[in-house]
Amino acid sequence: MADDNFPGWHGTTIIGVKKGAKVVIAGDGQVSLGQTVIKGTARKVRKLSPGGYEVIAGFAGSTADAFTLLERLEAKLEATPGQLARASVDLAKDWRTDKYLQKLEAMLIVTDGTQLLVITGAGDVLEPEHDVAAIGSGGNYALAAARAMMDGDKDAETIAREAMAIAAEICVYTNGNLTVEELSL
Repeated sequence: MADDNFPGWHGTTIIGVKKGAKVVIAGDGQVSLGQTVIKGTARKVRKLSPGGYEVIAGFAGSTADAFTLLERLEAKLEATPGQLARASVDLAKDWRTDKYLQKLEAMLIVTDGTQLLVITGAGDVLEPEHDVAAIGSGGNYALAAARAMMDGDKDAETIAREAMAIAAEICVYTNGNLTVEELSL
């Protein structure tokens, strides 16, 4: 699927940062339709608690598609409690092979406080090398900014917030209205 046909790359920024004993996922609140800002206060980062097991998920792409994927992920987590990687791989496999799910246009960043993963519709479940993952139209800007800050004294939340502020200054599809969720190891 070409990036220019994929709405997930044209409408949001989500970042996940794992540092020390904390993992943070932050997302902006802008919803755009073409060149028009429809809403500036959307919540694209959510806490899931299947069976008391806490997971944070952030999504970029079509909202309805993302919610479908979040529901599927929650069901996979209920079937495999405490196994985020396995649930994520099962979701990615279904997403790639199911004719209905194949049409969904979104990406996810998920964490259970120990693992930080990116899940794509291409069947990928990726664990970032440098404990930072970012998706969406401003994802590369946020990723570069966060990576530059990782060796300093800043904590995960500060890095995520500052990286998102930089992305919002560069990407017209990203705003500074953040939703931030955190889990500790």
